[in-house]
Amino acid sequence: QVQLVESGGGLVQAGGSLRLSCAASGLTFSLYTMGWFRQAPGKEREFVTAINWSGSSTYYADSVKGRFTISRDNTKGTVYLQMNRLNPEDTAVYYCAATGRGNPYGRPHDYRYWGQGTQVAVSS
Repeated sequence: QVQLVESGGGLVQAGGSLRLSCAASGLTFSLYTMGWFRQAPGKEREFVTAINWSGSSTYYADSVKGRFTISRDNTKGTVYLQMNRLNPEDTAVYYCAATGRGNPYGRPHDYRYWGQGTQVAVSS
């Protein structure tokens, strides 16, 4: 019954921007830390960013720090990922995930619920 649905992926030129959304349903949104992961062809799924239940704390992988911004709107049950200054190394399937408040958040196995993923392709 819990669903996480990503949207906003697509093809963009290097240096451009893209905004991803993840709409959650079937859960009490404010009880969960939300995260974004990505998986490129031939690579392991890697942590991108996470945000705590209230939005007061955020965490970023070094590879995206200063370029990506995570945010959430608890009234809408939605988490966002603003991606700026994209480069071809950002090409991957991006996944939204949810883990309970107080749980670890940096590894895929930390998360209970996952979205289906959305493709982001950055051309040079």
